[in-house]
Amino acid sequence: MALKKFTKADIVDALYEKTGMSRAEIRNAVDLFIDEMKEALMRRQVIELRGFGTFEVKVRKARPRARNPRTGETIPIRAHGAVAFRSGRELKQAVWAINDDKKAANK
Repeated sequence: MALKKFTKADIVDALYEKTGMSRAEIRNAVDLFIDEMKEALMRRQVIELRGFGTFEVKVRKARPRARNPRTGETIPIRAHGAVAFRSGRELKQAVWAINDDKKAANK
């Protein structure tokens, strides 16, 4: 069974419950934060959120022959950017025991 997604609306609701600020102010702040992250990545800046992780753009090499899995057609792929995320130490440690918790819950 897949878990429910945690969406931007869920983040706004959670911050509303914790801060008491208006939902409109929180939604605006979250949107501004995401826009700043997008713009920084477009400038090829590395975004480091200590304790959470690092976002950066990596350029994927061009490939003269790639196959479209749907049609089987061979197509060229040009070089392109892709966002990469590396989790920080604190986030890694926080999620490390998730499988252990599931096993313990099933016993």
